Amino acid sequence: MTARTFGVIGLAVMGENLALNVESRGFPIAVYNRTAAKTQQFMASRAKDKDVQAAYSLAEFVQILDRPRKILVMVKAGKPVDAVIEQLKPLLEEGDTIIDGGNSLYGDTERRTQDLEATGLGFVGMGVSGGEEGALNGPSLMPGGTKTSYNYLEPILTKIAAQVDDGPCVTYIGPGGAGHYVKMVHNGIEYGDMQLIAEAYDILQHGLGLDHLELHQVFSEWNRTDELNSFLIEITADIFKYIDKETNRPLVDLILDSAGQKGTGRWTIVSSLELGVPIPTMYAAVNARVMSSYKEERVAAMSQLTGPQTKYDGDRNTFINQVRDALYCSKMCSYAQGMALLGKASTEYNYNLNLGEIARIWKGGCIIRAGFLDKIKSAFQSDSHLPNLLLAAEFKQTILERQEAWRSVLAVANKLGIPVPAFSASLDYFDSYRRHRLPQNLTQAQRDYFGAHTYERVDKPRGEFFHTEWTAQ
Repeated sequence: MTARTFGVIGLAVMGENLALNVESRGFPIAVYNRTAAKTQQFMASRAKDKDVQAAYSLAEFVQILDRPRKILVMVKAGKPVDAVIEQLKPLLEEGDTIIDGGNSLYGDTERRTQDLEATGLGFVGMGVSGGEEGALNGPSLMPGGTKTSYNYLEPILTKIAAQVDDGPCVTYIGPGGAGHYVKMVHNGIEYGDMQLIAEAYDILQHGLGLDHLELHQVFSEWNRTDELNSFLIEITADIFKYIDKETNRPLVDLILDSAGQKGTGRWTIVSSLELGVPIPTMYAAVNARVMSSYKEERVAAMSQLTGPQTKYDGDRNTFINQVRDALYCSKMCSYAQGMALLGKASTEYNYNLNLGEIARIWKGGCIIRAGFLDKIKSAFQSDSHLPNLLLAAEFKQTILERQEAWRSVLAVANKLGIPVPAFSASLDYFDSYRRHRLPQNLTQAQRDYFGAHTYERVDKPRGEFFHTEWTAQ
């Protein structure tokens, strides 16, 4: 049998599909799974008649790979990744590369890169987005780490990645944990996107009274617009038309309203706090999922904490268009926050991120793929030092034109008692960013009053600090 060009360790859903993707592009592969039965099942079913060779020990797996070896590890993030690396290290030779394709914390990837590079091995922390279908047919790939290793991998990665009009959805992100950092922020934006869509749905269903067929029609129409055309809007439209065979009711209405999370949204928030970058839409999205988990408490509280019971009584079509505009404005703010966080991390961690190129590789394969990412790519290509996406000409003009509709939707939602935490956080972000003076002058006075923390003055040079004995008068 031909020597193997590429190896995959871990045959869960994502590992299997990435392995088959690589093989389908003409690269002979080797596979290994800790549980031999899983490997046997894969070989007998999905890998049957394909150019795949199974190994039943890591030593055998390593031996059948071409040098420099290229090994993709698809196991659970955290200690399992470290365990596989430790088992591989004595079996590998200088120049071989380990790729971690899971959702690892970027700090772990930094550590692993430094450790392996010191031994002459390469390490690539690669964010993979697109779910099961993307992994099989073309995901968005965000590889960072050892640059020479990426050079070895590039001919394979460019073939297996999603393909869009301006190239494959993969690029070298940067050193160390850059790839996993970008994937983490991608997921934070994804949290924000999903929450914003959920809030638009809530307003249209409970505020306007749209049924599942009307919701399907509205979201399908939105998906045909330049601003909202996206994977998440597309699948949302599909969800509304799915009827449960057992009850003959829309399945979405039967799903428990308690959302899970795997941690990347929370990691994004922690990083933003460490770097001092406001990402309130993502905070709101994570908090909304946490609040949703209090299902029993919410049910109990409903009988005691009453609120408005009315519906919107204005023009229906006008309001639907206003919700669309509010969703787009909020979405722009969410992406602006994500790109600002990436920009700060790039400087802080010396990642040298190309924000325009990152937007480009998100255009296909990944969960947040959307038509307006092309506009984001263009904005950062025109000005690589753009401090905030909202200042790019097209985004600035759009948000200024639509802010009245945005504000109207939030006013209606508040009047009807419909929670819109992410819509509100996005508008607050816009209003805070555009204000030349915020009320934190009072905050600084309070801090100085109770803790002598000092303050700066608007009529003195920046960097000059003052303290007042506030009770002296």
